[in-house]
Amino acid sequence: MNPKALLPQAQVVVFASQKGGSGKTTVSAHVAVEAELSGAGPVAIIDTDPQGSMAKWWNAREAHEPAFAHVSVPDLSRDIQALSDAGYRLIIIDTPPAVTSMISEVVTHADLVILPTRPSPHDLRAVGPTVDIVQHQNKPLIFVVNSATARARITGETAIALSQHGTVAPVTLHHRVDFAASMIDGRTVGEANPSGRSASEVAQLWAYLDERLTRMRGDPSELIDHPSKTFEDSILSPVPKALSNLQRAGQEAAEAALAQSAEPPSASEDTAPPPTSHRFGDVSGDWDGDERRTEDRGPPPGRPERRLVARQPFGRRLNASG
Repeated sequence: MNPKALLPQAQVVVFASQKGGSGKTTVSAHVAVEAELSGAGPVAIIDTDPQGSMAKWWNAREAHEPAFAHVSVPDLSRDIQALSDAGYRLIIIDTPPAVTSMISEVVTHADLVILPTRPSPHDLRAVGPTVDIVQHQNKPLIFVVNSATARARITGETAIALSQHGTVAPVTLHHRVDFAASMIDGRTVGEANPSGRSASEVAQLWAYLDERLTRMRGDPSELIDHPSKTFEDSILSPVPKALSNLQRAGQEAAEAALAQSAEPPSASEDTAPPPTSHRFGDVSGDWDGDERRTEDRGPPPGRPERRLVARQPFGRRLNASG
């Protein structure tokens, strides 16, 4: 028996997004290193982006893991099999932005597709074509909200919008300087600052992805989402449907409160006796302090007018002779 036949097939994770600046390379590099450090390797990374950002980052590394594989897209199927035969258990592929045909070709080899998305209306609208490619090829898809601002409302709105079209990772990667700074010398935040918040988020994200990949070794079809509509059909508004429902509910509550306040007073309120005392002293007649707020009838009966009749500019005092 061929010893290679006993080796499990490598799993392929593709990071794809047609939107430039989504953080594809940064997230994929961090996931690859975290997977290697956690013992899920050997891990190989493939850079199909002509700009070569992943390759430049790897060349700046001192560590040799994860391994970097020089492959071409036309030979991708053969090279993935060669890596698998060589004992690599996880292959992570970074893709170029705005090249639909190449992304579609790479996605055909994916066991799982990761789509990093920044929380902004422009990024939400831009992920539509990539989502359509993944859905057309019936591949499992996971959105990762990346470069988010802490406690920003739009981060939650982005997760709600994306959840209508696929699975959203429960871990959000927040915008911090150490993500970009660590990439300069070929490291990741987990290597540069293992005790930092960014490193913790990456570790949690990989733990989630690792659990998904483990389940996929059983029945991959259980992890495929089948939305009823395409992405472009329902993501045209920056405000998700769920948020619109919340706003409508709030408006209805406000209208109900306004209608209740406009109801006529009860009989007990109509027959209530007029006030006979006042903080300025006893008053008589039909003067009502509440009524005076809406209709100025002058001072209470029997009280002198103490207000200045002449109008003066705001903030100016009267002259002593005035």
